Amino acid sequence: MSRGTVLVTGTSSGIGRATALHLATCGFDVLAGVRGDADAAAVAALAPERISPVILDVTAPDQVWAAADRARSSGLVGLVNNAGVTFQGPIERLALDDLRRQLEVNLIGAVVMTQATLPLLRASKGRIVMLSSIGGRRALPFLSPYNASKFALEGLSDSLRQELRPQGIEVAIIQPGSVKTAIWQKGTESGREALETLDPEARALYGTRLEAMMKAASKTAARGVEPVEVAEAIAHALTSSRPKTRYVVGLDARIQMRMAAVLPTRTLDAFVARVTGTR
Repeated sequence: MSRGTVLVTGTSSGIGRATALHLATCGFDVLAGVRGDADAAAVAALAPERISPVILDVTAPDQVWAAADRARSSGLVGLVNNAGVTFQGPIERLALDDLRRQLEVNLIGAVVMTQATLPLLRASKGRIVMLSSIGGRRALPFLSPYNASKFALEGLSDSLRQELRPQGIEVAIIQPGSVKTAIWQKGTESGREALETLDPEARALYGTRLEAMMKAASKTAARGVEPVEVAEAIAHALTSSRPKTRYVVGLDARIQMRMAAVLPTRTLDAFVARVTGTR
């Protein structure tokens, strides 16, 4: 017997795909948002009896509302706003279109998905899970678009939780540290593209430190937790009688949270610069 339907965005890879599979094994039916037919087939094959793919670009309103219509007949009990992208580079040379894209996917996409499904979740007293990051609590150099989107998502989620609690809808925020997913590789590719487009002056100012940051990110990714650990936190947020408002996932995330709570900002900045090689 099904525990109800959960709509998960961004299931083509990484955390989203692991979440779709884990929720299916927990007895949920999953509407799995993907960008293309090949990803749809791959995700459905994970658990054909439980996972139904839906083509979903969270920046395309017609696809968002079509997904909500699919959910309407399924008994929607949860929304997992997971879809995300990342761009890198120095703020001084940041392409504004990249910043807009970052916010459209990571922030506004989550808002539109929430607006489209809230009537269904209100009827079921369902749950909303927002995929934030430790990067939504502590920023790093050259990751300003990503950090900005996650800081904003944290604030939006806090407001949403307070607005919806009287209606019986819980909102939880997931804050992973490093996770072994393709987003790190994509971020490095974005950083490489940013580096290649720098003019000589900007390359002299930022090039060495940007390269050091990319190398540090690659090493961090190799030590990251498996995506299923994040999926387990998401499942707890959807099923617990007393879900947490925030789930910090991964040892590195917990260490960063502890350090941010006790160290002066400049001391923490110096530590990050030393660890990442961006001094």
